[in-house]
Amino acid sequence: MKRRHILGALAIFGPGLVVMLADTDAGSVITAAQSGAVWGYKLILLQLILIPVVYMVQELAVRLGLVTGKGHGELIKEHFGKSWAWVSVITLLVACLGALVTEFAGVAGAGMLFGIPPWVSVTMAVLLLSIVAWTGSYLSVERIAILIGSFELVFLLIAWWANPSPAEMLSGLAQIPWRQSGYVYLAVANIGAVIMPWMVFYHQSAVVDKGLTVKDLRATRRDTAFGAVITQIIMIAILVAVAATIGKDHPGESLNTVQQIADALTPYLGKTVGTILFAMGMVGASLVAAIVVSLATAWGLGEVSGYKRSLEHHPTKAPWFYIIYTVMLIAGAIMAISGVNLVNLSVAVQVMNAALLPIVLGLLYMLAVKALPEPYRLSGVYSVVVGTIVVVTSLLGLYAALSPFILFLR
Repeated sequence: MKRRHILGALAIFGPGLVVMLADTDAGSVITAAQSGAVWGYKLILLQLILIPVVYMVQELAVRLGLVTGKGHGELIKEHFGKSWAWVSVITLLVACLGALVTEFAGVAGAGMLFGIPPWVSVTMAVLLLSIVAWTGSYLSVERIAILIGSFELVFLLIAWWANPSPAEMLSGLAQIPWRQSGYVYLAVANIGAVIMPWMVFYHQSAVVDKGLTVKDLRATRRDTAFGAVITQIIMIAILVAVAATIGKDHPGESLNTVQQIADALTPYLGKTVGTILFAMGMVGASLVAAIVVSLATAWGLGEVSGYKRSLEHHPTKAPWFYIIYTVMLIAGAIMAISGVNLVNLSVAVQVMNAALLPIVLGLLYMLAVKALPEPYRLSGVYSVVVGTIVVVTSLLGLYAALSPFILFLR
């Protein structure tokens, strides 16, 4: 009986782990690397604080999906009208397109480490991800996403080999130069890197498409909590690896390309091994995020416009779902190989995500209060805590978005 219970719980696991592995995408890898290079270990504490924050946000999405059996866009349309539903989906589209550019730029950067032209590596990635969705079911796509995303765990090995100083790490935990605008900007970029609009849409739609119900709530919460810990451990590993190497020997150095990050790390890890491991982690992070981001868009648009939207449907039965999924991949790929600066774009995308948080988190919070029946409704002290987090993170997002204009006016 106990074995059957464990197997049943494992069968429910997946949506939370996938979305959290996607959370540590190419843009997040770059943002964490920048944090370690410029500020050493001083942003580790923030990464730890973000574990319960990202869990609280994604748990609301899970709760809404399991209890109502509906996706995020569909619930917004039902409770707040078509206008707000389209606002939310447009927000989703902007965030997803920006994310996809960074994912494919990450793939291109990893390919260039081995002399592969960007158009070749990116085209191969688009074909692979298209085949995964067009020929599979929800479960097969989820398993492939977990397999690809597991490559990110190599960042833990990289951090170990970088031989960080425990004393310096502890010292960095106590140093928070919050008065310095550069530190605040990267801190908010890290918040934008861990809480993204597409995560809410994907997670809520995924539990519905997988066929989970309210009886699976406890197991999906564990899945979400496990994923939240894993994604932040990976972020910390990247930050530590760079802080212990580049940040120590060249403090304050800004990184402009994936090639620069790899070249800076390989002297400490070995040219061949370091390059292979870094490329594996970057490709895994990029591809799992590209799957999640494209599916989130296809699900979200379907929930608002009404077309069929499920990986359980054959492409001939839900053509628009698969077309939107593929079009997003192609659009992101074309923009990625246009020669944009990956590092600058990645940090800017994370800050943009933070600026969009007031809309995304505001609607999520109101749905948790309004759309759920009494036993599952967000209420009491926990409601105040979550509401406070929503307000604080939203204000930080707005600050990051407006800070360049404020500095310009000064």
